[in-house]
Amino acid sequence: MMVLLALFGGMALLLYGIQLTGEGLQRAAGGRLRHLLTGLAKNRLMAVASGAAVTAIIQSSSATTVMLIGFVSAGLMAFRQTLGVILGADIGTTFTVQLIAFRITDYALLLVGIGFTIVFVARRRAVKDIGQALLGFGLIFLGLKLILDGVGPLKANPLATQLLASVADTPAVALLTAAAFSALVHSSAATIGLALALAAEGLLRLDGAVAIVLGANIGTCATALAASVGTSAEAKRVAVAHIAFKLLGAALVFPFIGPFTAVVASTASDPARQIANAHTLFNFGISLVFLPFTPLAARAIEGLVPDDQPGDNPFRTRYLDERALDQPSLALGQATREALRMADVVQGMLRDVPVVFASDHQELLEDVERRDDQVDFLEREIKLFLARLGREAMGPDLSRKEIALISVIGNLENIGDIIDKNLMELGRKKLYHARRFSDAGWAEIQEFHGLVSKNLERAIAAFAANDRGLAQEVLDQRPVIRQRERDLRESHLDRLRAGLAESLETSEIHLDILTNLKRVSSHVSALVYPILEEV
Repeated sequence: MMVLLALFGGMALLLYGIQLTGEGLQRAAGGRLRHLLTGLAKNRLMAVASGAAVTAIIQSSSATTVMLIGFVSAGLMAFRQTLGVILGADIGTTFTVQLIAFRITDYALLLVGIGFTIVFVARRRAVKDIGQALLGFGLIFLGLKLILDGVGPLKANPLATQLLASVADTPAVALLTAAAFSALVHSSAATIGLALALAAEGLLRLDGAVAIVLGANIGTCATALAASVGTSAEAKRVAVAHIAFKLLGAALVFPFIGPFTAVVASTASDPARQIANAHTLFNFGISLVFLPFTPLAARAIEGLVPDDQPGDNPFRTRYLDERALDQPSLALGQATREALRMADVVQGMLRDVPVVFASDHQELLEDVERRDDQVDFLEREIKLFLARLGREAMGPDLSRKEIALISVIGNLENIGDIIDKNLMELGRKKLYHARRFSDAGWAEIQEFHGLVSKNLERAIAAFAANDRGLAQEVLDQRPVIRQRERDLRESHLDRLRAGLAESLETSEIHLDILTNLKRVSSHVSALVYPILEEV
């Protein structure tokens, strides 16, 4: 019973320590993790390096793969760009196991004390995050110490030693058991850490431990597989690639597990170090073997996972994923992508305004009004999604981005309302009363609409690229658009004074169109304020 309690409590501390360390270092790195993954993924070697670095920071290849699934789902990366990162993540996950193999368990309580003191005393968020990471490392080694102390008595138990010997004699059983355990605890490092403890006490032979290493690498794929459920085909391909690399790697090594164990045994004399080296050699090996064939792998996986069926439900978010809420940088990326989708809908609505007035197209008019319902839906869903973000994991930069994004979607929603409730109402009025603009008046409305539409296009591009230069161009157009609106009003009044019949009967509609397009222009300018206000 005491052995079971030691194993249970030790594994709990080990897993919690890995989680604390990953969360602390991830917050300390902030949005740089996303830029590290997305910015370097175009080059295969740099993609491997970025995947290894990020995984070493967040202590989990599964977490890196889940981030990649989120990035691909949000449209921030293409599936093919993730393959090198996935292989790099396999390398990065060896860092944790190598660290555990040092078995600096005598310093576990010191690390816990230092980490807690930093968290308790520090004022700055970044320093607290580093303290949390140290606390997590301390808990990892404290958990390992509990396991080491707990499994010692098993050496005197014939049943336990016989059971572990049979596991070592049957590599397939060891592999499947380790895969199931890793899938259950969502951590290959924890499974291998347990194997390290058993081997250190002489309870597990190296050949059995190597089989456990292979199984742990397979089992860790379960997290990515679960994260891909309900995502796009591109995102599902990321999870399939992660699984394929691990399964194929294990399938290549397993038939030669004897020679591989002999190679591992020659790398060190300490059993714990040998197991850590087995994990490292396996993951470096599959990365070296598969990296040259990533284009071929991409084509095979694209054939295996078919593209999404055409057709899009307008009242359904495409990029928001609740599983990203505990990763603010990723969640904000998804919300930004959904906001750009919302901007596309608004831009399409504005583009169709002159078509409605020119053709008296009632079906198109009603379609524009329905699209405003979609804009309202997306604005509400994005806002609710952002409201659920974990504030404790957000630094000041991410908080500013969240506020800026809320401002953007609010202004887009206002533009949609102006088009729906005002401009379409004017279109319906023109249609029902069979009014007709004068040629000169209609040309002026089209010209002014073109100015506003072009500025909206410029503002959306500035938002998408976070381009301060484009944002300034949008604001520079404000006085131009205001002056042009005044000139066009004066021009219309001149036609009224001249007694032009079409101008007389459409005067109210004509002037209201100019007024509402100017209101749209005001919200277009407001879209870019957050970009220019960034420090």
